[in-house]
Amino acid sequence: MIRIYNTLTKSKEEFVPVHSGKVGMYLCGPTVYKPSHIGHMVGPVIFDAIKRYLTYSGYEVTFIINITDVDDKLIAEAKRRNISMAAVAEEMTADYWANLEAMGVKESVSAFPKAIEHIGNIIHFVQKLIGKGFAYESDGDVYYDVGKFAEYGKLSHRSLESMLGEGGSTAERKHTPYDFALWKSAKAGEPSWDSPWGKGRPGWHIECSVMSKELLGETFDIHGGGLDLVFPHHENEVAQSEACHNQPMCNFWMHNGLMQASSETGKVGGRNTRSNEEQSAALTDDAAGQEAGKISKSKGASAFRDMLKEFEAETIRFFLLSTHYRRPIDFSLERIEEVGKGLETFYRFFKRFEKITGQSFYRLNVPLTRTPNKSGGCKSPDKSVEGKSPDNIVELRNKFLESMDDDFNTGGSIGVFFDILRLLNKFIDDNKLETVQGNSNTVEQLQQGATVLRELALTLGLFVKPVKETEVITSASAELVGNLMTLLIELRAAARKNKDFATADKIRKDLTGIGITLEDRPGGTEWRTE
Repeated sequence: MIRIYNTLTKSKEEFVPVHSGKVGMYLCGPTVYKPSHIGHMVGPVIFDAIKRYLTYSGYEVTFIINITDVDDKLIAEAKRRNISMAAVAEEMTADYWANLEAMGVKESVSAFPKAIEHIGNIIHFVQKLIGKGFAYESDGDVYYDVGKFAEYGKLSHRSLESMLGEGGSTAERKHTPYDFALWKSAKAGEPSWDSPWGKGRPGWHIECSVMSKELLGETFDIHGGGLDLVFPHHENEVAQSEACHNQPMCNFWMHNGLMQASSETGKVGGRNTRSNEEQSAALTDDAAGQEAGKISKSKGASAFRDMLKEFEAETIRFFLLSTHYRRPIDFSLERIEEVGKGLETFYRFFKRFEKITGQSFYRLNVPLTRTPNKSGGCKSPDKSVEGKSPDNIVELRNKFLESMDDDFNTGGSIGVFFDILRLLNKFIDDNKLETVQGNSNTVEQLQQGATVLRELALTLGLFVKPVKETEVITSASAELVGNLMTLLIELRAAARKNKDFATADKIRKDLTGIGITLEDRPGGTEWRTE
């Protein structure tokens, strides 16, 4: 049984989909006016892992991430660069997609609807709200009348009194300061579309209500987003959609913690000492507190495409999933580097495994789904690998599944990966599989244990394909390589000085064979990789 923490009820609830065996999931995507930074990858990576796990659990998942391609920020950026808003949106959407592809997310997204593609649907939706008395026109703008929706505030758990002072520059056009824009009248030189209220463009909140309805239906299963979107964005979506359709917009509201700048470094690979319930109790849904430390361009978040030049995408994905999705993520380059060191222990095991079995870890055939029941959910973890793999592997597999079933606790689940890794390395050492030819039974047990590791890792989108050796080098190992090259260059120089040209030529030739070129220059010998 999968249980999900629902922001609406502030409790964990058994997951039961709207349609048996199928899941509709919507994630608020970016406003595409600037290049993506690592903060933009948090939600997509987390909800991609959730989609993968739901698929593994027997569900057919439709996963939607929207693109906001019309907004004040886009208009301002277009003016600054003296190009069209559409050109800015196209360029930044391509950047976003390229980053998602690098992170292994893009291919699992069912659709990326764009606001501009749904202008007609947005106008129709707004007309329905006006017709039902939930919205009104004022000087070419259209506003949602918050006072007409009795349950306003139920998602963010805020009272109307706590929202005073949020009327904005157009307060004089509104019935109350709480009302928000569904349609904005056009200003001179701005992009606009014809509507019953004159030329204009949609407000931000209405876009997601419309696109989620068009692609997932009036009521769907999971709506995701960052904790900073609970109010006002998601609160306003609830008001719009439920007023229009007279039924819940979605059954589960899931909000991930925000990425915060951090000067601390953490250790990856330690044992998980907290129970799932203890971890759950420690989680916070204090959006204001997390917002205060939220990483942003103003705090030095660089373009994500530049970060991918420094770190392997799998390292960043592992880093993002190493924390429970509702926790804030402490960001620093040192923390990501520490994660890379933890990952190297897995890569070393994969080499050990291939040396012993003659089989690539990445080519192991693994089950793609758990045992499904007729409703599309899952039975309790089975024991199909018991008796065929190292002791405790079944227990660890079940521990992983229990962790993921309990509100998609990827942090706890990754801790299980390290437990499995220690178990498999110990199995190799205890049976001396690297020094003594193991019998067919022990090798088969190792293969089965590695298969379990790969099966579970794939549910989080990890260890999908080999990582190039040059891409897993950390600063510490890079320093070691540099020192070794200095030593080889000095040995070659000494051989040449002693007229031992055969040794000098062999050093150059062997280095060339592994992709390293030596260049003799007046100031000395330098080296580079091909």
